[in-house]
Parts: sequence; structure tokens; C-alpha cells
Amino acid sequence: MARGGFPGGMPGMNMNNLMKQYQKMQRKLEETQEELSKKEYSAEAGGGAVKVTVSGEKKLTKVTLDPSAVDPEDVETLEDMIMIAVNQALQDMETDSQNSMGKLTGGLGF
Repeated sequence: MARGGFPGGMPGMNMNNLMKQYQKMQRKLEETQEELSKKEYSAEAGGGAVKVTVSGEKKLTKVTLDPSAVDPEDVETLEDMIMIAVNQALQDMETDSQNSMGKLTGGLGF
């Protein structure tokens, strides 16, 4: 049995302090997740012909199309621009989320 701590633990470790630190980090993670869920991320494609906004909850909340982007003879280009803009907004949201959470967890992978 290890000295000064708990069985199998490191010497000098205090279980109460560890639990308090864990609870504090858990509260901060929950607060950060709530803040991130309220954010919005926007992106555009086709020089601004397509603009989209997604929420921090990974939901598409707005799509704006420039009328000049709507060409009945070339629907595929419009579809591609929408897909590019949505994917970019989602990537921006994911990057922001990972950066925010990484600051709290210190890269522990939570």
C-alpha cells in the first residue's frame, strides 16, 4: 500500500482535493459547452453567392442565396457551393470547440 495517499495511489495525493479539482473542471467544461452551443458560425462560397450559418449545436440555421447564383441550367454548381459553405462553417465550429475544450482539459482527450 502506498504511503500518505490511498491504496494504489501516489504518495501525498489527497482524494478530497482530487475530487474538488475534478468537480471544478467538470463545471467549467459544462459552462464552456453551453457557451459554445449558443455561438453561431458563418461561411460563404462562390464569392458570397452562398452564405450559411450553423449553430454550436451543429444545426444549419440560415442559408442565403444571391439570386444570380440560382441558374436552372446549372443546379450542380449551386449545390456544390452550398455544400462547401456548410462544411466550412461546421469545420470552423469544430475547430473553435476543440480549441476551447482543449484549453480546459489540457489535451487529456475529454
